Amino acid sequence: MTSHSASAPADREALAAALAASAWFRANPEDLRAALVELGRVERLAGGARLFIRGDADDGLYCVLEGAIRIGAASFAGKEALLVLVEPGSWFGEIGLFDGRPRTHDAYAERDTVLFHVPRAALAALLERTPQYWHAFGLLLTQKLRLMFELIEETALLPASQRVARRLLLMAGGYGDASAARRVLKVPQEDLAMMLALSRQTINQILKQFETQGALTLRYAEIEIVDPVLLTALAMPDAVARPHR
Repeated sequence: MTSHSASAPADREALAAALAASAWFRANPEDLRAALVELGRVERLAGGARLFIRGDADDGLYCVLEGAIRIGAASFAGKEALLVLVEPGSWFGEIGLFDGRPRTHDAYAERDTVLFHVPRAALAALLERTPQYWHAFGLLLTQKLRLMFELIEETALLPASQRVARRLLLMAGGYGDASAARRVLKVPQEDLAMMLALSRQTINQILKQFETQGALTLRYAEIEIVDPVLLTALAMPDAVARPHR
């Protein structure tokens, strides 16, 4: 179940500061940033709760403030395909803003999650009044399109170990948002396996090898990158691993 909360002026200032963790939000004109803060609302979702499913009507744009959202799909047989874990500072839901069509995938809270939600009707009215803002939302969409092409290329051309290393670096780098960089990734190995379309056993073998080489430390549902330089080398096509330390 989703709970909502309105924002007083002081809360809006704190909200604007929290949203500034997003490079996309920071790059927008000041008046657009202020409009988004004014139009949006904070929502809380319990771990495992549904935000929307494929085929639902578009209800607007979201940004994760705390927690994480699973974006994926499930087959009729119950098999899940996990595309991405959307973490703090990342926005999602912009596709429907452009084409007005239903949601393309399912979205569930990975754990207790706090979201910022700008409803579709409010966004549509804002863009009707100020059509030059479409450019900002277009940049949000094209950033993800570029990333998607890169991931498709990696899947087709790179061996599993390099794909794992590159995905860890991508997640650690906030999917291209350097301001969101972190060393500890709260991602179970099973989720990583689903995102990369690899078996859980393959993921475990690769991660243990990276740990032996000194690039990572593995903990329950967490992966700590202890040597980003080495992990970057392991992600390169011609990488040569360092000797065991």
